[in-house]
Amino acid sequence: MNWLTGSWALIGELTLTHLTIAVPAIIASVLIAVPIGAWAQRSKGVGGVVLSFLTVLYAVPSLPLLIVIPVLSGVALRSRVNMVVVLTIYGIAVLIRQCAEAFAAVPADVLESADALGMSRFRRFCTVELPLAVPVIVSGTRVVITSTVALVTIGAFIGVRSLGTLFTDGFQRGLTVEVLAGLVMTIALALLLDALAVGVGALMTPWRRK
Repeated sequence: MNWLTGSWALIGELTLTHLTIAVPAIIASVLIAVPIGAWAQRSKGVGGVVLSFLTVLYAVPSLPLLIVIPVLSGVALRSRVNMVVVLTIYGIAVLIRQCAEAFAAVPADVLESADALGMSRFRRFCTVELPLAVPVIVSGTRVVITSTVALVTIGAFIGVRSLGTLFTDGFQRGLTVEVLAGLVMTIALALLLDALAVGVGALMTPWRRK
């Protein structure tokens, strides 16, 4: 417990660092997966190939990918950018199939009504398809949040500081309390971001609260 009382500043610093890696990756995953998912749903042939490729990509272990991405992109191995890129790839792989299913579930008669009103494809997507797909997209985003917050800790193995640093340091020094502090804070961050996603989803779908 002596370690805990003298390490609140360190825990706060690592928590903030963890957030600065996880949040951009989650946001980028959603912004990229939603339009690609909508396109994949419309383009059954090519879209199916893309979905299958991303599903296979998700099976690639995170540590090798953290090493390969810097070789391909030129970013530094021990940089937050490397972590954000890899986590975004994983997030897209998790979310894109649910995005495609969300848009596929929009009733055909609703789309026909929008077309009958003379809506352009872009306007129909923004005002009809996307709002109706939001609940499923939010559900998928919650999965991305959990996996992303957890995967950020892997960066500690290549020297990227985060709450995972408490795991590696704790194991090396035999400090169980340090490992537990990292575990508790990681879970707390995941729950906080999950609650935020639920709140955003509720704001975007006010009709579901009536």
